[in-house]
Amino acid sequence: MSRRVARYALLIALAMVLSWLEAMVPASAAAPGMKLGLANLAAVFALCRMGVRDAAVISLVRVVLVSITFGNAYSFAYSFAGAALSLAVMALLKKTGKFSVLGVSIAGGVSHNVGQVLVAMAVLGTARLAWYLPALLVSGTAAGAAIGAAAGIVASRVKA
Repeated sequence: MSRRVARYALLIALAMVLSWLEAMVPASAAAPGMKLGLANLAAVFALCRMGVRDAAVISLVRVVLVSITFGNAYSFAYSFAGAALSLAVMALLKKTGKFSVLGVSIAGGVSHNVGQVLVAMAVLGTARLAWYLPALLVSGTAAGAAIGAAAGIVASRVKA
């Protein structure tokens, strides 16, 4: 039990530090709303090595703590929607056993962006934001590939 709590704490702390580091990169570096999603490295690693329940706990606690520390109610809504949809899609794909860590993470990156756009459309009351989806799908694919590759390397090298 204490080993599990220590892993939770370590992965949540890592996700928070990665969120903070990513916040230091200017938002206009690529385009509005496009980020690498470094904090998702902890969730993908947890999904690979610990399981869906553990990844969900780590992801939820990370979203809550980062929103309280660095954000606001809107950032919580966007982060929660993205993280929840992303984790659900990744868990379903992992369960099939037909996808690599890379494929699971790419699907997670794309679905994270879809979840955030859906919340933005609901908050702003317009479907016009759907025009931004193609750009976010490309960036989600690239970010998911980078995070998936990193998570795969880390998962293969870290002892259980």
